[in-house]
Amino acid sequence: MPSGKTVSRAKGAPSIAAEQKEQPIVEVQGHLNRPPSVSHEMTDFDAHLIKEGNHFKLYEKLGAHILERDGVKGVKFSVWAPNAEKVSVVGDHNGWQRGVTPMVPRWDGTGIWEAFVPGIGHGAHYKYAITTHQGWELEKADPVGFHSEIPPKSASIVWDIGYAWNDQVWMSKRKECNALNKPVSVYEVHLGSWMRSPDEGHRSLTYLELADKLVAYVVKMGYTHVELMPVMAHPFQGSWGYQTIGYFAPASFFGSPQDLMHLIERFHQNDIAVILDWVPSHFPNDGHGLYQFDGTSLYEHEDMRKGYHPDWKSSIFNYGRVEVKSYLISSAMFWMEKYHADGLRVDGVASILYLDYSRKEGEWIPNCYGGRENFEAIHFIESLNKAVYGAHEGIQMIAEESTAWTKVSKPVWDGGLGFGMKWNMGWMHDTLVYFSKEAIFRKYHHNQLTFGLLYAFTENFMMSLSHDEVVHGKGSLLNKMPGYPRDRFANLRLLFGYMFGQPGKKLHFMGGEFGQWDEWNYQKSLDWHLLQWEPHQGVQKWVQDLNHMYRHEPALYEDDFTHHGFEWIDCGDWESSVLMFVRKTQDRNQDILVVCNFTPVLREHYRVGVPSPGVWRELLNSDAKEYHGFGHGNAGQVCSERIGAHGREHSLNLTMPPLSVIFFKRAA
Repeated sequence: MPSGKTVSRAKGAPSIAAEQKEQPIVEVQGHLNRPPSVSHEMTDFDAHLIKEGNHFKLYEKLGAHILERDGVKGVKFSVWAPNAEKVSVVGDHNGWQRGVTPMVPRWDGTGIWEAFVPGIGHGAHYKYAITTHQGWELEKADPVGFHSEIPPKSASIVWDIGYAWNDQVWMSKRKECNALNKPVSVYEVHLGSWMRSPDEGHRSLTYLELADKLVAYVVKMGYTHVELMPVMAHPFQGSWGYQTIGYFAPASFFGSPQDLMHLIERFHQNDIAVILDWVPSHFPNDGHGLYQFDGTSLYEHEDMRKGYHPDWKSSIFNYGRVEVKSYLISSAMFWMEKYHADGLRVDGVASILYLDYSRKEGEWIPNCYGGRENFEAIHFIESLNKAVYGAHEGIQMIAEESTAWTKVSKPVWDGGLGFGMKWNMGWMHDTLVYFSKEAIFRKYHHNQLTFGLLYAFTENFMMSLSHDEVVHGKGSLLNKMPGYPRDRFANLRLLFGYMFGQPGKKLHFMGGEFGQWDEWNYQKSLDWHLLQWEPHQGVQKWVQDLNHMYRHEPALYEDDFTHHGFEWIDCGDWESSVLMFVRKTQDRNQDILVVCNFTPVLREHYRVGVPSPGVWRELLNSDAKEYHGFGHGNAGQVCSERIGAHGREHSLNLTMPPLSVIFFKRAA
């Protein structure tokens, strides 16, 4: 990542607006829907909240706000730079000349500088010119800016983010639809590479184009949620968005703030919840960003042993600084309030919690008790979750946390971190290792399928097959599967079916749902041309039908997080590599029997004990011909017999197709 000080623009140089013709300034008046009586002027109470670390709407006070003072229209600029010697606004309005538009420090000790610039407004380009006590001259983008230029250009843009939302129906029912006892099937998407335009050099689609194509696809496939990999402004597309530099601005690669709002609105109008990937764990060291913002370690921890991330070569926030805590929580609140996000997937939680994360002995500082837990970060996370859940009804906070830290998804009042859900990284790892084995060896690794149920109900788990599993030489999901091509497709269908049968919410990364052969590449589109072939069509149809069944069978989602919703029929047939279990509801007539055969062996007359007698219908069979299977099965249904098996009085005499999963439900 580029780093170092940003030098000021030479006098007489062309303005950034003149250089950047690809970033048109659009009129947004038709979209405005400003909340009444929101004042952007700082009050004594605001200052008090900032100094104690409890101001969670900094975006209403800091940044660039269009307003009117004494009948004069202009923009009020406010920036936190407590250790600066001088601060001024530079931009189109003054030819990017330092000192022409000086800012004045507030008297209240907040470290905030202010200036009102008359005669400018929506679309004006600007930065903050900072002179440090060391004599450095920096040009910084606005940490609370609402819009920015397309990288590699880096100016902030004054932007009115008002929008006349038309998703009231969704917002009124979000609490019910987004609850933990409802179906959650997430489609994880990288907007820049989901699909590209065949024209114009295979460019990425815009937010507006995605509002048509992506929304329609997610609806067609039956997903309940979409998760967008970071759409916050970032200077380097190769970071996939995880090197965030604009915590209050969407990535301008794809369009304007209102364009992103329109995309989210379209999802909501189609009853799809939107989760945004959010990165409070680190930030890049680009000279125009947060790093050494006023010549000091303002946002990052000053000690490199706590303030530098060795894996990502980036800076770590100083979670013990109250202003930084307010800044990050305000960012989370901003995406909920202004962009109607239904949840945040919080990246890199483990790296926040542990002082020794990815560090060798001697490279980290123990806490006051000599331990590795970062108490300041823990307090930040607890405060974050309490604030966001308290202010926004029906949202979910989801942790990417890869360790055995206890109670990640339990309430703060119960000693937890306060997240709603946690990615189940252990299940993901064990399952993919198992599926990568040739079938003849799988019986020796049977415990990798069953071990996860020992801890499955200790957290509110989301089972994730995410982007991290199909990059950096790991290969695509389909390429991880062993055997001949037909076996690989059967294994992939089995993997997805097994996942949907297990307790826990679901997440697929784009491309896996139709059997992408190549691992993900952020620089190109998914290989949609593969859908001209039947095996790929079969996988896609299978996932579509899984989603449809999942959404309509309460046993598969109602009780994901307690043992009451799950019961083994048999987990011990390691010799045959077979698993059988039941997903349950309080109404036992709604039970779903799931039978998995992890070998390419056709097993006929396989007896399976069932909870109750009657006719058990095949809901889905991954070996059906419509999914490019062989068509083995049970003619659509099986009648139980009064023959004991697996400790139950009644049983089914089943045909178990090779490399398959079958879902059964007792006929009413």
